[in-house]
Amino acid sequence: MRQIPFPDPGRPDTRSTLRFMVWVAREQWRTQVLGMLAGMVWMVSLALIPAALGRGVDEGIVPGDVGGLVRWALVLLGLGAVAAGTAAARHFFAVHNWLYASYRGAQLAADGVERSGPALTRVMPSGEVVTVFANDIMRLGGVYDAMGRLAGAVVSYIVVGAILLAASPPLGLLVLGGGPVMLAGLTLIVRPLQRRQALQREEAGRLTTLGADTVAGLRVLRGIGGEQTFLRRYEEQSQRVRHRGVHVAGIQAALDSAQVLLPGVFVVLVTWLGARQAVDGRLSAGQLVAFYGYTAFLTMPLQTAIEVVDRGIRAHIAAGKILRVLAVQPDHDEARPATAPLPDADADLVDPLSGTVVRGGRLTALVSARPEESAAVADRLGRHGPGPHQTTWGGTRLDDLPIRDVRRHVVVSEPDPRLFTGVLRDQLLGRRGDDRAGTNADVDRSADADARVLAALETASALDVLDALPGGLDGTVEERGRSYSGGQRQRLALARALLTDAPVLVLVEPTSAVDAHTEARVADRLAEHRRGRTTVVTTVSPLLLGRADEVVLLEDGLVSARGTHRDLVDHHPGYRHVVLRAEEDET
Repeated sequence: MRQIPFPDPGRPDTRSTLRFMVWVAREQWRTQVLGMLAGMVWMVSLALIPAALGRGVDEGIVPGDVGGLVRWALVLLGLGAVAAGTAAARHFFAVHNWLYASYRGAQLAADGVERSGPALTRVMPSGEVVTVFANDIMRLGGVYDAMGRLAGAVVSYIVVGAILLAASPPLGLLVLGGGPVMLAGLTLIVRPLQRRQALQREEAGRLTTLGADTVAGLRVLRGIGGEQTFLRRYEEQSQRVRHRGVHVAGIQAALDSAQVLLPGVFVVLVTWLGARQAVDGRLSAGQLVAFYGYTAFLTMPLQTAIEVVDRGIRAHIAAGKILRVLAVQPDHDEARPATAPLPDADADLVDPLSGTVVRGGRLTALVSARPEESAAVADRLGRHGPGPHQTTWGGTRLDDLPIRDVRRHVVVSEPDPRLFTGVLRDQLLGRRGDDRAGTNADVDRSADADARVLAALETASALDVLDALPGGLDGTVEERGRSYSGGQRQRLALARALLTDAPVLVLVEPTSAVDAHTEARVADRLAEHRRGRTTVVTTVSPLLLGRADEVVLLEDGLVSARGTHRDLVDHHPGYRHVVLRAEEDET
């Protein structure tokens, strides 16, 4: 038994959807083979029961031979025991294969999401990504669940066909040739069903995206009275999903009815021919009973084959969605080796595109009348977004450093504070919820960590958030931090950024949602907390600008002036216009 999640889910074959599905099967070939063997023995033992029953009639009941009757009764008992045991084994391996294939797909998709990072949502809507994990993962595993039964269905069908061929060539030929012909006719249904299910899947993904966006922005929608507008949009998209579902339902109903109709027609035909031969004296009473048992049994392999076709369609669509996630290329190649040594922590950071120079060990503020310009510089300073990047740190291009080292040493805190569900302490420290103290040394480290957390919260003026949370640092943050105001979330995000202790910290509009008194406290404490380390703040707040060692003014994305806040206010009209207008807007 292997543990899941896997230490390494493997390197999938992504050249096509079919190759990917074959690769998944190959990764668990042992349990697939065992499940198929169990399925074969199970169905073949069931297929032999009518033969044993017929022989018991001919050799025990008809001649009145008690010994023959007991002998074939024991054979029936043995076949039943074998069928029961192998059925349990087949079911065990079926569930095993289903779960392992599903979780392998989930791990691969999760690795793809982590690897691609922000590039993923530029290619796929977030709702579609959620749908991959909510629906497609389990549908992928469903086809491997049925492989044991499919193998048993094929082998038992051939066994029954051979028995009938030996007893009655016309019936044997009918069974061996008729079944595949009927299943081949399902190709008329499979293609349209696959196409319509894919279209429905696309519409359902859009609906999930719209729902997630609406719920996330519900507070804003209520503030502007836009609930009804988004409700109508959701209703319209729901109708499109329903419309696609109706289109799928027609063909799906045809496939489901084929599971009953085709085997039923087949059974009726075989029974009718067998009865005619029994009337003509070409079949004995026992053979007639056996033939009826065969025809009843044949519904099982035929229905199994049709079910596998249905599951295969769903798995094919699901595998395609997983491959779409895996196909997204990240903005940066994490496997790319370093071509330059890591610079000193207090080295200067330079963005040639804008002309911005951030002096090492100092607090630098970026000011622009258009916040997106300063945010773009902040992204380039942290090597965010698709490359290539020309930003240098200590004369070394960030592109020449491993992206993991860049992320660890240059931290960019985005303006939108994102909080996740979990213990507050873990949210701020960025560690897993199961990372708990154990030994005395662990307890000491935990105490040190709590002291660091409290210091960061003090700097971010967020101790009031801690006091209001039941359980303090052990309290649970609700989804997206919805119980907090925008200013509280922003201050918690600032504390989280400070706790990284990054040599270079870039803060994008860190106090845009807080009041002036709180902002003044944050400005004083931030400068002291980060003293001697490189810090960049994008802002137009005079309170923060007044505490900066140097202020850089951007106009049309380029540096137009630099100096202290007081010098620029006194001597640069453009700077004065931007800052004083922002101050007037706040008041």
